[in-house]
Amino acid sequence: MKKTKVYLLLSFLALAACKGNDHNSDQESQQTETDFSVAFEEYKLDNGLTVILHKDTSDPVVGVALTAHVGSAREKEGRTGFAHLFEHLLFLESENLGKGGLDQLSARVGGSGANGSTNRDRTNYFQTVPSDALEKMIWAEADKLGYFINTVTEPVLAKEKQVVKNEKRQSYDNRPYGHQRYVTHKNLYPADHPYNWQVIGSLEDLQNATLQDVKDFYNRWYVPNNVTLTIAGDFDTAQTKEWIEKYFGEIPRGEDVEDLPVRIPQLAESKSLYYEDNFARLPQLTMTWPAPPEYTKDSYALEVLADYLSNGKKAPLNKILTDEMQLANNPSLRYGGSELAGEFTLSVRANPGVDLDSVKAGVYKAFDDFENAGMSQDDLDRIKAKQETRFYNSLSSVLGKGFQLAQYQIFAGDPGYINEDIKQIQNVTIEDVNRVYEQYVQNKNFVATSFVPKGDKDLALSDATEAEVVEEQIVNGAEESFDPSLAADYERTPSSFDRSIEPPYGASPQLKVPEVWSEALDNGLHIYGDTSDEVPLVNFSLSVKGGQLIEPKDQSGVAYLTANLLTKGTQDKTIAALEEALDLLGASVYAYAGQEALTLSGSTLARNFDETMQIVAEILLQPRWDKAEFELQKKELLTRLEQQKADPGSIANLAFSKAIYGTDHQLAKNILGTTESVEALTLEDVKAFYNNLVPNLSDLELVGAVDLDQVKDAIAPLATNWKAKDVEVPMPSIEANLDRGKIYFIDIPDAKQSQLRFGYVALAATDPEFLPAQMMNYRLGGGGFASELTQILRETKGYTYGVRSRFEGSQLPGPFLVTSGVRSNVTAESTELVRDIMSSYAQDLSAEDLELTKGYFIKSGARSFETPRAKLNYLSEIATLNYEPDYILKQQETIKSIELDELKALGEKYADPSKLIYVIVGDAKTQLKKVQDLGLDVELVDQNLEPQKPLKK
Repeated sequence: MKKTKVYLLLSFLALAACKGNDHNSDQESQQTETDFSVAFEEYKLDNGLTVILHKDTSDPVVGVALTAHVGSAREKEGRTGFAHLFEHLLFLESENLGKGGLDQLSARVGGSGANGSTNRDRTNYFQTVPSDALEKMIWAEADKLGYFINTVTEPVLAKEKQVVKNEKRQSYDNRPYGHQRYVTHKNLYPADHPYNWQVIGSLEDLQNATLQDVKDFYNRWYVPNNVTLTIAGDFDTAQTKEWIEKYFGEIPRGEDVEDLPVRIPQLAESKSLYYEDNFARLPQLTMTWPAPPEYTKDSYALEVLADYLSNGKKAPLNKILTDEMQLANNPSLRYGGSELAGEFTLSVRANPGVDLDSVKAGVYKAFDDFENAGMSQDDLDRIKAKQETRFYNSLSSVLGKGFQLAQYQIFAGDPGYINEDIKQIQNVTIEDVNRVYEQYVQNKNFVATSFVPKGDKDLALSDATEAEVVEEQIVNGAEESFDPSLAADYERTPSSFDRSIEPPYGASPQLKVPEVWSEALDNGLHIYGDTSDEVPLVNFSLSVKGGQLIEPKDQSGVAYLTANLLTKGTQDKTIAALEEALDLLGASVYAYAGQEALTLSGSTLARNFDETMQIVAEILLQPRWDKAEFELQKKELLTRLEQQKADPGSIANLAFSKAIYGTDHQLAKNILGTTESVEALTLEDVKAFYNNLVPNLSDLELVGAVDLDQVKDAIAPLATNWKAKDVEVPMPSIEANLDRGKIYFIDIPDAKQSQLRFGYVALAATDPEFLPAQMMNYRLGGGGFASELTQILRETKGYTYGVRSRFEGSQLPGPFLVTSGVRSNVTAESTELVRDIMSSYAQDLSAEDLELTKGYFIKSGARSFETPRAKLNYLSEIATLNYEPDYILKQQETIKSIELDELKALGEKYADPSKLIYVIVGDAKTQLKKVQDLGLDVELVDQNLEPQKPLKK
């Protein structure tokens, strides 16, 4: 074992929230010291494996991440998408875990679920587990790295190709604007540049990948000297090091891996491409400029520039495109950095019918305004404060800390760069921002893409040429068949000990239930909180009961519109002034409406908590109700409704609600409203709805570096000035839809996937059977890769990228729901499989299934409070469902005591295919006839479930 380095990170100068306009040019005058720190230890094994350890005993969990320095940039032409395909393969089997062993292990130990991701430059594998399972995870990760490749066979490869191709269809081919990045990168980077192709690759290249390709890829890149193991959380350091050496130490070193050279593309001229998108309802302009790689000096200034130009009311792009010209909503500009190059990308989704030449003219007008006026020191300070908050948020979980440390190790050459990273953020000057604008954007060549609705070519930029995009043809029975049951025949890789023996559990972790403090104020507002100083932040959520439930019948969408307007200025602050005040505090406040509540949520630097709460009170009690902003928000809402009509997933979700509740039921309504209802809304309607926001129907939940007394002092304006009054929240009656067994088929011509939503109205979260029913569903479709639906539809058949089943209850009964996106040409086959699996599920449940389910639900409790968001959710359930502060302990007793007969009975009752109502959104001309042949009642309908005429033959 090589020499160890131990670091203490983040004893740095953090940017203070600056007030006023008097600025000292001395940078140190605008900084204040903070004692936040992250300790870590880095060392290497003799075989080159980099190990990073970070100890955090705040929760009895450990995050384990294995990061390989290989992504799509290391692929060969003609084998694009290979790094991502390989990521999938590495989860399936290894010599000592066996087939599906990692997923089964994760389920047994109560893990978060093994997962991974691939980008251009790296592939990582990760999950969080209770601390007693750490040795098991180290054993499993070592088995993947050193004892995997022999288990990959031709059938395994063939099946996983189908899974990845389904992912491509779902994430790119079957959604609006899904091909935009493909077109941009094909034209931004030369053909021989490793960023020319997409990480997901092409369907043709995926299909052409051979078994030998897999073996060559593994032997070249999945070697210890190209991998970083990160362990963060509650563990014994000396013992952990022993385990790492035992399980990883004898994996042989591979060939040395040379870094690829930085290669920023040079454009001889600007390029303009257009594409008529089958799924788009709105025209979208994207402009991309070449930029430097991540962690270079200029990358930090470009991040600030992007934020200043596009984020917030006073941002030049927003002022021109949204407010003045009213061509679009929410223009987005961002810097994206990778290892070899970066991109500075502007994306504008225009309003219906807007030609993109006018949008481009507006972009240049905004740039002219920036060139003439520049940005102020106040602007720079507020952006830096936001970046500080984001930095802390990225470290709010053990896995997040592990990710960051591995990222710095691989791409900056040292985990300790985390200290330099925050300094670089703080050191950006106005001169830096102006310089990078001139160097990378002003009068520089770019790639522009115009994605327009089919038949609306005239909306594209006038100089655009047609982009080359390969469209998959839907052919029934086109995919190759395979037999995934064939076992691999191989000679086991030798080891100095028997690796087939799974390590034992460690000492059982003690569940650390939050110490919840609460108090009801005189006006009826209830406060629930948990003090946590892991990071110097406070996260909060203020929820007011009502939401969509109290909308007048003819004012669908008014709750959503009211929530949007709440954060658009106050009586004493314009929208721009409000945004600036929050940014300077490192705070964010969002408002949103749901079916049962309207919520204000956000986070802030702990040192600025009092000031943030004063602004929250101002937002809630003194809304601005700006007429011009009302019209803008209304237009944005109409635009979103138009976008939804072209997204198959959104169509399926909305139609399913109508199918199970009834088309006119309150719970079947779109939270956004309808085009007709939103067009009719007035500002007076919003003000009337706002009067339903009362403290006696409200709960405030907080997690962070505050206590009850601090909170009460900070929210004194809410306690004093927010008056209680009687507001009735009607609870709608829910009757069972009797159209059980009916299939509603919605046609999306040429859809590459079919979206499936099967289910019925089932249970409220407060129902005594809700938790037992969730346990019953774990092996059916709630347990991720451990579930039968996934194992059969994805792992055995290759029909889908993902399939789940779940119960969605709240205070009101919610649905039991099966969801999936499946390859278009197996729509009927997938529907039949779901029915078959459910038909035999209850009687097939075994004692082993019960043990696995109990193990997961009991052990996963250790992860229940690992992040601020998880703790907020816990507090929210206490508040909204009237649970006791330690209700999780009572739930654990329910979990431990449940018997197999109970689980079977619940399966018979709830996992009953005869109760299902079906919504299928797909290509009718190729799939409707096959679905009709299933023998169920099938009706071709529109998005509102209105019957449609049969298709012409």
